[in-house]
Amino acid sequence: MSAPLLIIQTGKPLPSLNRYGSLAHWIRVAAGVPARQTRVVDVSAGQPLPRLENLAGVVVSGSAAYVTDRAPWSEATATWLAEAVAAQLPVLGICYGHQLLAHALGGEVGFNPAGRESGTIALQLRAEAADDPLFAGLPATLPAHATHLQTVLTPPPGATVLAASARDNCQAFRVGPQAWGVQFHPEFATHHMRGYLRERAQCIARHGGDARQLVRQVHAAPQARHLLRRFIRQTRLAA
Repeated sequence: MSAPLLIIQTGKPLPSLNRYGSLAHWIRVAAGVPARQTRVVDVSAGQPLPRLENLAGVVVSGSAAYVTDRAPWSEATATWLAEAVAAQLPVLGICYGHQLLAHALGGEVGFNPAGRESGTIALQLRAEAADDPLFAGLPATLPAHATHLQTVLTPPPGATVLAASARDNCQAFRVGPQAWGVQFHPEFATHHMRGYLRERAQCIARHGGDARQLVRQVHAAPQARHLLRRFIRQTRLAA
């Protein structure tokens, strides 16, 4: 058997979305990777991370937790991620995973000064994205699904920022040849996004938004979703 893709779960879906499976399942399906080629570790439930050897790559999920809480499982995962990047293992962090990767590599994470970002947003690619293995060839502006309160306030030293949005200056970054963080959710389909908006309606209202209007504005984000498959092509699964 070839080396598996490791999916690190840092949380669980909202209760109303449990019928769609785990966060790892959403990621695996969007990435187009068979179950037999993946290994799932739920670090938020205390499961230990494996040795770095014999892994094809790593994807880190989103979470309802905050990186700034410095939970022991989160800090241990950050240490492991720093070692993975140093070993040049392909890594992709999503939302919480994006923030945790930034924290692990010396960046700063905190609450977004612009407030909550929720719904189908417009990603604005920076010029640096033109030569990036994941983002090359994509339109300068493309839709993506997002739901978060915290963000990467300062990218890690040496990081290349690849994308921004109206409410977030660091929607994506790369460190080294093959470690990426994305604040948005490439694994989300429209039903995932609508479900999060409905569940987070009160928080969205506190930040001046209208969840019902945001639900109506949700639309497919196929190019952002396809980034997961582009990432898989950077891993040893594609070898």
